[in-house]
Amino acid sequence: MDRTDAQWRRLLTEEQYDVLRGCGTEPPFHNAYWDCKEDGMYLCAGCGAEVFSSVDKFDSGTGWPSYTQPAAVDAIATSDDDSLAVRRTEVRCSRCGGHLGHVFPDGPGKGGLRYCINSAALRLHKK
Repeated sequence: MDRTDAQWRRLLTEEQYDVLRGCGTEPPFHNAYWDCKEDGMYLCAGCGAEVFSSVDKFDSGTGWPSYTQPAAVDAIATSDDDSLAVRRTEVRCSRCGGHLGHVFPDGPGKGGLRYCINSAALRLHKK
């Protein structure tokens, strides 16, 4: 998606813009979906792409929504993130490039991954 910064600012709330376009992080335990138990598909708040499913959501105890896998292999893109003292793997929406969160190798699923995602980067489409 090719949008200008001004277009993104008009489309997104301040918090969504900070997370999706500025790679910000919302506070743990004080966000919309960290303890949400509703069934549905989590969409990218920037472009509406399906990025995670409630079927793969679990309580990681971290205060952010966590998933064992993306909705589809090509739903997200990952890259190395060296912005802190420790190397992390950043997760972005593959359609619009919005920053969603990070993935860590300590998850409970078959793949052993925990996708730690900002609620501000998501919109729940309930079943």
